[in-house]
Parts: sequence; structure tokens; C-alpha cells
Amino acid sequence: MAGRIERRLAELGIALPPPTPAFNSYVPWVKTGNLVFISGQGPFVGGKIPPQYRGRVPDEIPLERAQEAARVTALSVLAQLNDACAGDLDRVVRCVQLQGFVNCPPGYTETPRVVNGGSDLVVAVFGDAGKHSRFAVGSQALPENIVVEIAAIFEIGQARKPKKAMKGRKR
Repeated sequence: MAGRIERRLAELGIALPPPTPAFNSYVPWVKTGNLVFISGQGPFVGGKIPPQYRGRVPDEIPLERAQEAARVTALSVLAQLNDACAGDLDRVVRCVQLQGFVNCPPGYTETPRVVNGGSDLVVAVFGDAGKHSRFAVGSQALPENIVVEIAAIFEIGQARKPKKAMKGRKR
């Protein structure tokens, strides 16, 4: 039976991508206590960064495409979270924080609007539990020249125990 968040993803027409492996000396996520820390993710589609998500906003990439890249990046974040939760996103208690980095020139002040693409997706999926603290800062360069990178912190609950098979009753 599909969980509540799995049903919500289906309602939104969202299929999570597979989690992208780490490319350097780090791990994609770390779980400690009831928190999951998701390493910085980029706008991966089919395991690759499409050319339309490479470059600086607004010089090479318009705001609307950068917001789209942030939404795609949030899908990568959720794919990592799903992996950390062993496929049970119903364990998510809340999104604590999103950390957004935007590839832009000095003086660019629309970084919050770019990262809204990711924030809006998280809230659409998790509802009130998706409302989070956040920062959105400009960076003069990001890995692979991506337009946006998002890291996150989520609070999760315990894994659900599988239901035991009902045995015949004694009367």
C-alpha cells in the first residue's frame, strides 16, 4: 500500500529520480539522531546536468529557468531523503532547513526568488511539514557551472514496524 507522501507525489505527477552518487570525498546524506543532512545537490536529470541548467543567472540563464532548476534540484534532495528513509517518506516529521546557493554575479539580489523553486516543491509535497527555515545566497561559481545547489536538513521519525500477520483467534 502506498504511503501518504507517495500518494501526494503521484497526485503532483512527480516521480523521484534515483539518488545521485557523490562525486567527491563526501557522502550524499548523513543521518544522526532524528536528523538527516542532505549534501548539496544539483539539477540532475537522468543522472546528468542538462546544459540549460549551467551558467549564471541572470546573464546566461533567465530567472524562470533558474527557478525550474531549483525545483529539479529539490527533486534530487528528495531522492536522497527517500534513500535515507529506506523508501518511506512518511517518516519525515518536517523539513528543518533548505540551504540555497545561486550561481550569479556580485550584486544579484534575486537569489531568494531562484531558491523559491525548490522551497515551493518541498511545501507542495509535505504540506505544513515542508515549511522550513532557509537561506539563499549568491555564489560567483558552483560545481560544474550549475545555476543552483541546494542542501537540506530534515527531521525524521522512527521506521514503521511491519504489521504482523493475523493468526487465527482462540475463543
